[in-house]
Amino acid sequence: MPVKYGVIGCGAIAQRRHIPECIANPESKLVALADPVRERVDELAGKHGAKAYTDYKEMLKDPNVDAVVVAGPNSLHAQQSIDALNAGKHVLCEKPMATTRDDAKAMLEAAKKNKKFLMIGLNQRLMPAHVKAKKILQSGVLGNVLSFRTAFQHPGPEGWSVDAGKSWFFKKGQAFMGVTGDLGVHKADLLRWLLGQEFTEVTGVLSTLDKRDPEGNLIELDDNAYLVLKTAGGILGSMILSWTNYGAEENYTVLLCQNGVLSLGTDTTYGVIVDYRNGERELHKVGEMSTNTKQVGSGIIDALTHSIATNTPPSIDGVEGYKSLDVILTAMEAAKEGKMKKIG
Repeated sequence: MPVKYGVIGCGAIAQRRHIPECIANPESKLVALADPVRERVDELAGKHGAKAYTDYKEMLKDPNVDAVVVAGPNSLHAQQSIDALNAGKHVLCEKPMATTRDDAKAMLEAAKKNKKFLMIGLNQRLMPAHVKAKKILQSGVLGNVLSFRTAFQHPGPEGWSVDAGKSWFFKKGQAFMGVTGDLGVHKADLLRWLLGQEFTEVTGVLSTLDKRDPEGNLIELDDNAYLVLKTAGGILGSMILSWTNYGAEENYTVLLCQNGVLSLGTDTTYGVIVDYRNGERELHKVGEMSTNTKQVGSGIIDALTHSIATNTPPSIDGVEGYKSLDVILTAMEAAKEGKMKKIG
Protein backbone atom coordinates (compact mmCIF):
# COMPACT_ATOMS: atom_id res chain seq x y z
CA MET A 1 0.00 0.00 0.00
CA PRO A 2 1.31 3.48 -0.75
CA VAL A 3 2.04 5.88 2.11
CA LYS A 4 -0.85 8.36 2.13
CA TYR A 5 0.13 11.98 2.73
CA GLY A 6 -1.62 15.10 3.90
CA VAL A 7 0.02 18.51 3.52
CA ILE A 8 -0.44 21.39 5.97
CA GLY A 9 0.29 24.73 4.30
CA CYS A 10 -0.12 25.00 0.53
CA GLY A 11 2.36 27.77 -0.22
CA ALA A 12 5.38 27.74 -2.51
CA ILE A 13 7.38 24.92 -0.92
CA ALA A 14 4.35 22.62 -0.95
CA GLN A 15 3.36 23.51 -4.50
CA ARG A 16 6.84 23.34 -5.98
CA ARG A 17 8.37 20.50 -4.01
CA HIS A 18 6.32 18.37 -1.63
CA ILE A 19 3.14 17.93 -3.65
CA PRO A 20 4.92 17.12 -6.96
CA GLU A 21 7.39 14.79 -5.25
CA CYS A 22 4.62 12.98 -3.41
CA ILE A 23 2.73 12.47 -6.67
CA ALA A 24 5.87 11.37 -8.53
CA ASN A 25 6.69 8.57 -6.09
CA PRO A 26 4.71 5.39 -6.89
CA GLU A 27 5.00 4.37 -3.24
CA SER A 28 3.25 7.49 -1.95
CA LYS A 29 -0.14 9.11 -2.53
CA LEU A 30 -1.44 12.62 -1.89
CA VAL A 31 -4.84 12.32 -0.20
CA ALA A 32 -5.40 15.58 1.71
CA LEU A 33 -4.43 19.26 1.74
CA ALA A 34 -4.97 21.87 4.45
CA ASP A 35 -4.61 25.64 4.13
CA PRO A 36 -6.56 28.54 5.68
CA VAL A 37 -6.98 30.14 2.23
CA ARG A 38 -10.08 28.38 0.90
CA GLU A 39 -9.57 29.29 -2.78
CA ARG A 40 -6.00 28.05 -2.74
CA VAL A 41 -6.66 24.71 -1.09
CA ASP A 42 -9.78 24.01 -3.14
CA GLU A 43 -7.94 24.66 -6.40
CA LEU A 44 -4.99 22.44 -5.49
CA ALA A 45 -7.14 19.67 -4.06
CA GLY A 46 -9.31 19.64 -7.17
CA LYS A 47 -6.26 19.54 -9.41
CA HIS A 48 -4.68 16.62 -7.57
CA GLY A 49 -7.72 14.63 -6.49
CA ALA A 50 -7.17 15.25 -2.78
CA LYS A 51 -9.54 16.23 0.01
CA ALA A 52 -9.46 19.92 1.00
CA TYR A 53 -9.46 21.32 4.53
CA THR A 54 -9.19 24.88 5.83
CA ASP A 55 -8.61 23.56 9.39
CA TYR A 56 -5.59 21.25 9.62
CA LYS A 57 -6.93 19.73 12.84
CA GLU A 58 -9.88 18.36 10.90
CA MET A 59 -7.48 16.80 8.42
CA LEU A 60 -5.62 15.12 11.27
CA LYS A 61 -8.83 13.26 12.17
CA ASP A 62 -8.80 11.56 8.76
CA PRO A 63 -7.78 7.90 9.27
CA ASN A 64 -6.80 7.76 5.60
CA VAL A 65 -3.79 10.01 6.26
CA ASP A 66 -0.61 8.13 7.26
CA ALA A 67 1.88 10.99 7.22
CA VAL A 68 1.76 14.77 7.25
CA VAL A 69 4.01 17.38 5.66
CA VAL A 70 4.19 20.58 7.74
CA ALA A 71 5.01 23.34 5.27
CA GLY A 72 3.66 26.65 6.60
CA PRO A 73 5.29 29.55 8.47
CA ASN A 74 8.14 28.81 10.89
CA SER A 75 6.08 29.89 13.90
CA LEU A 76 3.55 27.11 13.23
CA HIS A 77 5.96 24.23 12.66
CA ALA A 78 6.22 22.99 16.22
CA GLN A 79 2.54 23.02 17.20
CA GLN A 80 1.32 21.56 13.93
CA SER A 81 3.96 18.82 14.05
CA ILE A 82 3.09 17.96 17.66
CA ASP A 83 -0.62 17.87 16.83
CA ALA A 84 0.04 15.56 13.88
CA LEU A 85 2.26 13.24 15.93
CA ASN A 86 -0.34 13.11 18.70
CA ALA A 87 -2.92 12.21 16.04
CA GLY A 88 -0.82 9.17 15.15
CA LYS A 89 0.72 10.53 11.95
CA HIS A 90 4.34 10.43 10.83
CA VAL A 91 5.66 13.94 10.19
CA LEU A 92 7.91 15.62 7.66
CA CYS A 93 8.48 19.16 8.96
CA GLU A 94 10.04 21.89 6.89
CA LYS A 95 13.14 23.61 8.22
CA PRO A 96 13.76 25.21 10.64
CA MET A 97 11.84 22.66 12.69
CA ALA A 98 10.95 25.23 15.36
CA THR A 99 11.79 28.74 16.51
CA THR A 100 12.92 27.80 20.04
CA ARG A 101 14.86 24.94 21.57
CA ASP A 102 12.00 24.13 23.95
CA ASP A 103 9.55 23.78 21.07
CA ALA A 104 11.98 21.56 19.19
CA LYS A 105 12.43 19.35 22.25
CA ALA A 106 8.64 19.09 22.60
CA MET A 107 8.49 17.81 19.03
CA LEU A 108 11.08 15.13 19.85
CA GLU A 109 9.08 14.08 22.90
CA ALA A 110 5.85 13.85 20.88
CA ALA A 111 7.52 11.65 18.28
CA LYS A 112 8.94 9.38 20.98
CA LYS A 113 5.68 9.19 22.94
CA ASN A 114 3.60 8.34 19.88
CA LYS A 115 6.22 6.07 18.30
CA LYS A 116 6.05 7.95 15.01
CA PHE A 117 8.78 9.20 12.72
CA LEU A 118 9.71 12.88 12.73
CA MET A 119 11.81 13.92 9.74
CA ILE A 120 13.06 17.43 8.99
CA GLY A 121 13.27 18.80 5.44
CA LEU A 122 17.03 19.41 5.44
CA ASN A 123 17.46 18.36 1.83
CA GLN A 124 21.04 19.56 1.26
CA ARG A 125 22.34 16.22 2.53
CA LEU A 126 20.57 14.54 -0.37
CA MET A 127 21.86 16.76 -3.20
CA PRO A 128 24.02 14.62 -5.56
CA ALA A 129 27.12 16.81 -5.24
CA HIS A 130 26.99 16.58 -1.46
CA VAL A 131 26.42 12.81 -1.48
CA LYS A 132 29.47 12.40 -3.74
CA ALA A 133 31.52 14.69 -1.50
CA LYS A 134 30.64 12.66 1.57
CA LYS A 135 31.92 9.49 -0.13
CA ILE A 136 35.18 11.20 -1.10
CA LEU A 137 35.72 12.45 2.45
CA GLN A 138 34.95 9.03 3.90
CA SER A 139 37.46 7.38 1.56
CA GLY A 140 40.27 9.23 3.32
CA VAL A 141 42.09 10.28 0.13
CA LEU A 142 42.03 13.94 1.19
CA GLY A 143 43.04 13.33 4.78
CA ASN A 144 41.47 15.46 7.50
CA VAL A 145 39.44 18.58 6.76
CA LEU A 146 41.24 21.62 8.14
CA SER A 147 38.87 24.46 7.32
CA PHE A 148 35.96 25.39 5.08
CA ARG A 149 34.05 28.21 3.51
CA THR A 150 30.44 27.92 2.44
CA ALA A 151 27.79 30.23 1.05
CA PHE A 152 24.07 30.22 0.24
CA GLN A 153 22.95 33.41 -1.48
CA HIS A 154 19.90 34.18 -3.62
CA PRO A 155 17.60 37.16 -4.37
CA GLY A 156 15.26 36.48 -1.45
CA PRO A 157 11.98 34.71 -0.70
CA GLU A 158 9.69 37.30 -2.30
CA GLY A 159 10.43 35.87 -5.75
CA TRP A 160 9.56 32.40 -4.49
CA SER A 161 6.67 32.92 -2.08
CA VAL A 162 3.07 32.78 -3.32
CA ASP A 163 2.53 36.07 -1.45
CA ALA A 164 5.58 37.80 -2.97
CA GLY A 165 6.66 40.85 -0.92
CA LYS A 166 3.83 40.26 1.55
CA SER A 167 5.26 36.85 2.41
CA TRP A 168 5.37 35.57 5.99
CA PHE A 169 9.14 35.26 5.46
CA PHE A 170 9.37 39.01 6.08
CA LYS A 171 7.14 39.05 9.19
CA LYS A 172 9.03 38.61 12.44
CA GLY A 173 6.08 37.10 14.31
CA GLN A 174 5.66 34.36 11.71
CA ALA A 175 9.22 33.76 10.54
CA PHE A 176 11.08 34.63 13.80
CA MET A 177 14.40 34.42 11.93
CA GLY A 178 15.50 35.75 8.56
CA VAL A 179 18.12 34.47 6.16
CA THR A 180 20.10 32.88 9.01
CA GLY A 181 17.21 30.55 9.78
CA ASP A 182 16.08 30.13 6.19
CA LEU A 183 19.40 29.29 4.53
CA GLY A 184 21.82 29.02 7.45
CA VAL A 185 20.12 26.00 8.99
CA HIS A 186 20.61 24.16 5.67
CA LYS A 187 24.32 24.90 5.73
CA ALA A 188 24.73 24.09 9.41
CA ASP A 189 23.15 20.71 8.82
CA LEU A 190 25.14 20.01 5.66
CA LEU A 191 28.48 20.84 7.28
CA ARG A 192 27.70 18.83 10.43
CA TRP A 193 27.00 15.85 8.17
CA LEU A 194 29.92 16.30 5.76
CA LEU A 195 32.48 16.87 8.51
CA GLY A 196 31.12 14.22 10.86
CA GLN A 197 31.65 16.63 13.75
CA GLU A 198 29.46 18.88 15.84
CA PHE A 199 29.96 22.62 15.93
CA THR A 200 30.95 23.81 19.39
CA GLU A 201 31.45 27.58 18.92
CA VAL A 202 29.99 30.28 16.69
CA THR A 203 30.03 34.01 16.23
CA GLY A 204 28.80 36.28 13.50
CA VAL A 205 27.27 39.47 12.18
CA LEU A 206 23.60 39.66 11.12
CA SER A 207 22.34 42.66 9.16
CA THR A 208 19.29 43.99 7.35
CA LEU A 209 20.53 45.73 4.22
CA ASP A 210 17.80 45.91 1.61
CA LYS A 211 14.63 43.89 2.20
CA ARG A 212 11.54 46.00 2.89
CA ASP A 213 7.93 45.41 3.87
CA PRO A 214 5.00 46.58 1.67
CA GLU A 215 5.14 49.99 3.38
CA GLY A 216 8.77 50.47 2.38
CA ASN A 217 10.31 49.94 5.82
CA LEU A 218 13.30 47.66 6.34
CA ILE A 219 12.12 44.30 7.65
CA GLU A 220 12.84 43.39 11.28
CA LEU A 221 14.72 40.26 10.25
CA ASP A 222 18.22 39.70 8.90
CA ASP A 223 18.67 39.56 5.13
CA ASN A 224 22.46 39.01 5.28
CA ALA A 225 24.72 37.16 7.69
CA TYR A 226 28.37 36.19 8.06
CA LEU A 227 29.16 33.43 10.56
CA VAL A 228 32.39 31.90 11.82
CA LEU A 229 32.16 28.40 13.26
CA LYS A 230 34.43 25.90 14.98
CA THR A 231 33.92 22.15 15.38
CA ALA A 232 34.76 19.84 18.27
CA GLY A 233 37.80 18.68 16.29
CA GLY A 234 39.05 22.21 15.68
CA ILE A 235 37.89 22.68 12.08
CA LEU A 236 37.35 26.39 11.45
CA GLY A 237 35.06 27.78 8.79
CA SER A 238 32.99 30.66 7.48
CA MET A 239 29.39 30.83 6.28
CA ILE A 240 27.96 33.61 4.09
CA LEU A 241 24.17 33.92 3.81
CA SER A 242 22.24 36.42 1.74
CA TRP A 243 18.76 37.28 0.50
CA THR A 244 20.21 40.17 -1.53
CA ASN A 245 22.20 38.34 -4.19
CA TYR A 246 20.43 39.80 -7.23
CA GLY A 247 22.55 37.79 -9.64
CA ALA A 248 22.79 34.04 -10.11
CA GLU A 249 22.04 31.97 -6.99
CA GLU A 250 25.10 30.64 -5.18
CA ASN A 251 25.20 27.47 -3.13
CA TYR A 252 28.77 26.30 -2.72
CA THR A 253 31.11 24.73 -0.19
CA VAL A 254 34.90 24.52 -0.32
CA LEU A 255 36.73 22.18 2.06
CA LEU A 256 40.44 22.69 2.62
CA CYS A 257 41.97 19.32 3.50
CA GLN A 258 45.40 17.92 4.32
CA ASN A 259 45.85 16.43 0.84
CA GLY A 260 43.97 18.93 -1.30
CA VAL A 261 40.82 20.98 -1.81
CA LEU A 262 37.28 19.68 -2.33
CA SER A 263 34.98 22.16 -4.12
CA LEU A 264 31.21 21.66 -4.31
CA GLY A 265 28.86 23.74 -6.42
CA THR A 266 31.57 26.11 -7.66
CA ASP A 267 31.33 25.00 -11.29
CA THR A 268 28.14 24.72 -13.35
CA THR A 269 29.37 21.64 -15.24
CA TYR A 270 31.31 19.77 -12.60
CA GLY A 271 29.45 19.70 -9.30
CA VAL A 272 32.41 18.20 -7.45
CA ILE A 273 36.06 19.13 -8.10
CA VAL A 274 39.05 17.67 -6.27
CA ASP A 275 42.37 19.51 -6.51
CA TYR A 276 45.06 17.35 -4.97
CA ARG A 277 48.13 18.72 -3.27
CA ASN A 278 50.35 17.07 -5.92
CA GLY A 279 48.67 19.02 -8.73
CA GLU A 280 46.31 16.30 -9.96
CA ARG A 281 42.66 17.21 -10.52
CA GLU A 282 39.43 15.21 -10.58
CA LEU A 283 36.27 16.58 -12.23
CA HIS A 284 32.99 14.89 -11.30
CA LYS A 285 29.72 15.41 -13.17
CA VAL A 286 26.90 14.76 -10.74
CA GLY A 287 23.18 15.52 -10.63
CA GLU A 288 21.96 19.10 -10.49
CA MET A 289 21.58 21.18 -7.35
CA SER A 290 18.03 22.36 -6.70
CA THR A 291 17.58 26.15 -6.81
CA ASN A 292 14.68 28.53 -6.31
CA THR A 293 14.50 29.10 -10.05
CA LYS A 294 14.95 25.45 -11.02
CA GLN A 295 13.57 22.72 -8.82
CA VAL A 296 15.00 19.22 -9.08
CA GLY A 297 14.06 16.28 -6.92
CA SER A 298 15.01 16.87 -3.29
CA GLY A 299 14.64 13.21 -2.25
CA ILE A 300 12.91 14.22 0.99
CA ILE A 301 9.49 12.62 0.37
CA ASP A 302 11.22 9.57 -1.11
CA ALA A 303 13.33 9.17 2.03
CA LEU A 304 10.41 9.39 4.46
CA THR A 305 8.26 7.12 2.32
CA HIS A 306 11.01 4.51 2.37
CA SER A 307 11.40 4.87 6.14
CA ILE A 308 7.69 4.34 6.73
CA ALA A 309 7.44 1.44 4.28
CA THR A 310 10.41 -0.37 5.83
CA ASN A 311 9.84 0.82 9.42
CA THR A 312 13.36 2.29 9.41
CA PRO A 313 13.95 5.58 11.27
CA PRO A 314 14.87 8.45 8.92
CA SER A 315 18.49 9.58 8.99
CA ILE A 316 17.47 13.27 8.96
CA ASP A 317 15.35 12.92 12.07
CA GLY A 318 14.22 15.36 14.74
CA VAL A 319 17.46 15.02 16.70
CA GLU A 320 19.49 16.02 13.65
CA GLY A 321 17.08 18.88 13.04
CA TYR A 322 17.48 20.03 16.65
CA LYS A 323 21.28 20.02 16.51
CA SER A 324 21.31 22.11 13.32
CA LEU A 325 18.71 24.51 14.73
CA ASP A 326 20.79 24.90 17.90
CA VAL A 327 23.76 26.07 15.81
CA ILE A 328 21.63 28.78 14.19
CA LEU A 329 19.90 29.94 17.37
CA THR A 330 23.29 30.18 19.07
CA ALA A 331 24.65 32.15 16.09
CA MET A 332 21.78 34.62 16.40
CA GLU A 333 22.46 34.99 20.13
CA ALA A 334 26.21 35.37 19.55
CA ALA A 335 25.64 38.10 16.95
CA LYS A 336 23.33 39.98 19.30
CA GLU A 337 25.84 39.73 22.16
CA GLY A 338 28.82 40.49 19.91
CA LYS A 339 30.94 37.55 21.00
CA MET A 340 31.95 33.96 20.28
CA LYS A 341 29.40 31.67 21.96
CA LYS A 342 29.46 27.99 22.94
CA ILE A 343 26.89 25.73 21.25
CA GLY A 344 24.91 23.13 23.17
